[in-house]
Amino acid sequence: MSEPLTVKAYCLRVAKNLGEKAIRLVMGLEIMDKALMVRSDGGYLCVPLNQKPRPIHIAEFNETFKNYDILVQDFSRHVKVHRNAYEIAGEKLPPHLLASFPRAFDFVGDIAIVEIPAELEEHKSLVGEAVLEAHKHAHTVLAKASAVSGIHRLREYEVIAGSPNTETVHRENGCKYYLDLSKVYFSPRLSFEHSRVASQVEENETVVDMFAGIGPFSVLIARTHKAVKVYAVDVNLDAVEYLRRNIVANGVLGKVVPILGEAKEIIHNMLHGVADRVIMNLPEKAVEYLTAACEALKPQGGVIHYYEFVEGQNRLEVIKNKLHEALEQRGRRVEEFLSARTVREIAPFRWQVAVDMRIC
Repeated sequence: MSEPLTVKAYCLRVAKNLGEKAIRLVMGLEIMDKALMVRSDGGYLCVPLNQKPRPIHIAEFNETFKNYDILVQDFSRHVKVHRNAYEIAGEKLPPHLLASFPRAFDFVGDIAIVEIPAELEEHKSLVGEAVLEAHKHAHTVLAKASAVSGIHRLREYEVIAGSPNTETVHRENGCKYYLDLSKVYFSPRLSFEHSRVASQVEENETVVDMFAGIGPFSVLIARTHKAVKVYAVDVNLDAVEYLRRNIVANGVLGKVVPILGEAKEIIHNMLHGVADRVIMNLPEKAVEYLTAACEALKPQGGVIHYYEFVEGQNRLEVIKNKLHEALEQRGRRVEEFLSARTVREIAPFRWQVAVDMRIC
């Protein structure tokens, strides 16, 4: 049950011009009820007390005021104002360091992920505790300790507050995903991309998700379409194990086929010419897999969702021209660019871009 908005409490009532003195006195006596709001009563001020005044308190009142009253009045509760992590940290960090406090965090399930500036390295535990206090649903705070790298696209993390457990359940677009951030790649910043691509899939399509990870593209596509087949490929054994778990958890068993292996080899040996649509979410090396993506498409062609990191100006035109040339070298051509958009900035003057194109 919720607490009532008003409650009865003992109070010290004095003339308004003595209000500040009364508040200081009862606070010094440690009998002020700080959960209740001081109220005005005509020309008087009523200071709420957390107990009935004892003789020792009355003696102090008599010594301080010529006229006062002890009454029982209705008081409003203080509305609790949520403080963010920056405000909480501000109580302990000096101003010159507070200016570097991270203002945005990623949340994956009940895990918060922060980037610690070099000047706050010695205070990273304080940063973590402030995040936990501000975000009650979070149980763990991780600091990024490396860039995403390697064939499994993993990042190193350091636990700076809370539980050392890096496994969690993340909910996104109506799906739930089991994962361990120390073992698999996952970015909550791609939530819109997952839904955007899934919304373009048509019934009865066959999709090849070349770098499926734990399944945010594959599972959502299967959840939102009745008659699709998605071949979800990944080289990371841990990712595929979580993918299998997520397939069951989201009720898409039989619609998503998890496959462990290197995408080029899997497509060449198992998935040649089966796809109406190919998803290529490996921006670090996507161009190296264009041949395999073309091989996965049906002979008449289909749609490729292509992701890459691009630098410099006119990035969308640059990537379109690059893809035109690359696909012609592979015996295919772009029939139509369906969409080209900047997904996010990953570093100064470096962006992740997404290109949807119909290939023939």
